[in-house]
Amino acid sequence: MPTKILILYFSRHGTTAEMANHIARGVEAVPNAEAVLRSVPDVSAVCEKTAERIPAQGAIYATLDDLASCDGLAMGSPTHFGNMAAPLKYFIDSTTQIWFSGALTGKPAGVFTSTGSLHGGQESTLLSMMLPLMHHGMLVLGLPYAETALRETTSGGTPYGPSHLSSEYGQLTEHEKTLCRALGSRLAKTAQRLKQP
Repeated sequence: MPTKILILYFSRHGTTAEMANHIARGVEAVPNAEAVLRSVPDVSAVCEKTAERIPAQGAIYATLDDLASCDGLAMGSPTHFGNMAAPLKYFIDSTTQIWFSGALTGKPAGVFTSTGSLHGGQESTLLSMMLPLMHHGMLVLGLPYAETALRETTSGGTPYGPSHLSSEYGQLTEHEKTLCRALGSRLAKTAQRLKQP
């Protein structure tokens, strides 16, 4: 059985989705590891609505089964006032059943974000996404400074996880892509080690 790393994200303008795709490449560069890309639907400002199971574009929407059955998790969101976006928080708030079962306990997790402004709260957003993962008993991984791109980047990237500043750089920089792939690879390798008897 391949080691499955769920890459769960919300992306409004496509940058967080692009980061998710680079994380998936990092996962799949590890032998016998599989990336599972899933997004979450937007939330209505007026009333609760049900989204179609398969969106018009991008990754299909995540289910609780996707989360419960993964061997590791990368979770990403654009920054909204220093916090994760409401659609991702809405999905995470629905995971109480998984929390009761302990299905995520002891599995590795990492986080990533994209912001539209220089001081938009990248690190606080990454930290906000870590909190529910810790409540689920996950083992939160960051990016060590042993990753050369983390020491050399002049764009996004933090020890808490990959990041991107879209207003300044537009497309992901090579350092940002490298850090996304590094997180994917690190999650896959850690999940494989944890699965060994």
